[in-house]
Amino acid sequence: MNKKRIAVFASGSGTNAQKIFEYFKVHQEVEVVLLLCNKQTAGVLERARNFSIPTFTFSRHEFYETQLVLNALREHQADVLVLAGFMWLVPEYLVEAFPNKIVNIHPALLPKFGGKGMYGMHVHEAVKAAGEMETGITIHLVNQHYDEGDILAQFSCNLSVNDSPEEIARKVQVLEHENYAKVIENLVLNKF
Repeated sequence: MNKKRIAVFASGSGTNAQKIFEYFKVHQEVEVVLLLCNKQTAGVLERARNFSIPTFTFSRHEFYETQLVLNALREHQADVLVLAGFMWLVPEYLVEAFPNKIVNIHPALLPKFGGKGMYGMHVHEAVKAAGEMETGITIHLVNQHYDEGDILAQFSCNLSVNDSPEEIARKVQVLEHENYAKVIENLVLNKF
């Protein structure tokens, strides 16, 4: 049986990417076939190598002004693209090449705390500043705008008044690691 093929985009250390690699390592129907990264020194590259996953790095120019990334995805026959801590806006040519097949995770309950500049600790600091008593993650399809694609799933956690942005980040990361790969699996296997 032909497995569905995932390509993962990441920019940083890659904790979410690693959870995805682990989840699909011996999966019967889905495999990770490529890790794409926009930083030559990102920790996620080493994580991918540890799982024998091929890597492809690219510059901003190559991503937005050439077909190199699309060619790499086609070469590896990717079916679904997964953003796991990837900070750049996905260009229109990729959205068009993979309609409803690009998924992202956001560290808040969209539509709150989304949009350009709202990533990582910026989100958790905004959640804290707003006095929110609940936050979580949103897993959504990607379109040409930051954090505006159709929502596939949301998972929440309670906050206390004393939670620091760092504590909020820790709680959110637990949700990410518990849920992202399962939602990706459902998307890839057309269970939505």
